[in-house]
Amino acid sequence: MLHKNVFFLGMLLLALTGCSQKNEEQATQKNTAMKETTPAPTRTKNILFFGNSLTAGYGLSPAEAFPALIQQKIDSLGLPYKAINAGLSGETTAGGKSRIDWLLRQQVDIFVLELGANDGLRGIHPEESSKNLQAIVDKVKTKYPEAKLMMLGMEVPPNMGDAYASQFRVIFREVATKNNMTLVPFLLEGVAGIRSLNQGDGIHPTAAGQKILAENVWQELKGML
Repeated sequence: MLHKNVFFLGMLLLALTGCSQKNEEQATQKNTAMKETTPAPTRTKNILFFGNSLTAGYGLSPAEAFPALIQQKIDSLGLPYKAINAGLSGETTAGGKSRIDWLLRQQVDIFVLELGANDGLRGIHPEESSKNLQAIVDKVKTKYPEAKLMMLGMEVPPNMGDAYASQFRVIFREVATKNNMTLVPFLLEGVAGIRSLNQGDGIHPTAAGQKILAENVWQELKGML
């Protein structure tokens, strides 16, 4: 009888051990499957808006500038992007070339370049402005070769002369084409020259004007996200 009991207990122990091993294998397989099917957390990507007072939202609150308005559109769609407003009032292309290195310390996934208006108002030769814009783009491409690029074009007032205005207008398209950048031909389209959409200086958009700027940019930017 003792022999039978020992045999029975041995068989029972073997069965329990087999069940335990089977359960462990099933749990391991389940955990592995969960790891394979669970998507990795999505990293929030940065959109750097690099420009002058038009980007900064001169005379307005930061929330009224077009980068912030674009952030609202992004958030409403649940997209993992952060709009960074790096606009500085009075900035020229030369100033931007000196300032960009500091801003590139943070990750840049989409780079939106809005500079040149102050060059035009100062009568700086378009060739010099073009070289500065290219230098800025080169720095971004060197630091973040995978970043997507966008150029926001600008025009000068008629009082600058037809010849200068024509030379100035084309530099944005030329730099954009050379670097495969998405182009917004004229950032102030639908705003420039319209008194009700500009502040008292006739140059800087009102809050309503900034909404139009945001839409001008968004029409091209949304396809890049």
